[in-house]
Amino acid sequence: MSIKQQLIDRHGQPAYGLFNDGVHDINYLDFDLRSTMDRRLGRWAKKLKFNQFQFIGLLSPQLIVGIAIVDLKIASNAFVYLYDPQTGEFDEFSFIQPLARGTHIDTRPNDGEARFEQGQKRFLMRATRVPGVRKVQVELPGLLSIDATIDESTAYQPLSICTRAGYQGWVFTQKSTALVCNGNVQWRARQINLHDIGALASVDWTAGFMRRETFWNWGSLSCRLSDGRRLGFNLAAGVNETGFTENAIWLDGKRIKVDMVDFRFDRYQQRHAWELQSSDGKIRLHFEPAGKRQEKMNAIIAASNFTQHFGRFFGEIRLDSETLTLNGEWGFTEDHYARW
Repeated sequence: MSIKQQLIDRHGQPAYGLFNDGVHDINYLDFDLRSTMDRRLGRWAKKLKFNQFQFIGLLSPQLIVGIAIVDLKIASNAFVYLYDPQTGEFDEFSFIQPLARGTHIDTRPNDGEARFEQGQKRFLMRATRVPGVRKVQVELPGLLSIDATIDESTAYQPLSICTRAGYQGWVFTQKSTALVCNGNVQWRARQINLHDIGALASVDWTAGFMRRETFWNWGSLSCRLSDGRRLGFNLAAGVNETGFTENAIWLDGKRIKVDMVDFRFDRYQQRHAWELQSSDGKIRLHFEPAGKRQEKMNAIIAASNFTQHFGRFFGEIRLDSETLTLNGEWGFTEDHYARW
């Protein structure tokens, strides 16, 4: 394994493309950031314009969990939601910190932490390269407790890419799905063992100088096939297609690249199914939403119109050696507009 040590080179320029073994440090303060009229911007401008977020998904037929920490510098946000597919029970908790107080996200995707604190409310995501685990903890006293460990040690092949974003920006993202996880969730007077329910995890680590106005569609799956193999995918359109895509399938940890993906859905009929098709023919799926987390914010300097659905995927994934059929496996889709 030959991990790239830093994203930004000695000339202040990012490396673009796909990094098979990942990048150790997203050293954004070394970037030669300039205005659209080529005026060099300083350290504080870099800090203010650099956005970061992490999203963790925990998926099983018995429980779906979404957890995020978002640092936009002018504000930060952490949220968690839980859905029981068998009973339909759903809870979500969301918190905002002006000026990102109590929030920090390291610049190392595989050897750093993200944390959000507001009073006794605490979110923590911590990765360690040795032994290769990612700890996830959420403490909301009297409401919820999550203590999970995601295994990133064996056959770990995340998708790491950096692409251009607008005239002077760039986005780095690292995605992985269908990772084995262990731990416990205490929710609604129940203690749920993640290993016992066969939960699998997905990880999204994203940072960069993003377009002033950004949108994306996204789909993610983590499940076990009937023969026991772990299957996952990350599919997206709208944000990282300037030369490279963030689309991939994982089968028992082996990464298989996917070409451009078309998302077809009706934004204003949110109970209707989505269609996802890739230009290389690997993805031929439709998605039936079961529920959603939705948030709208329209402020003077920032805005967000965010809808993340959880639901079931049906259809085919066509690989060179076999065709895999999905018949209602649980996953996520997302429709997101942001003005940073």
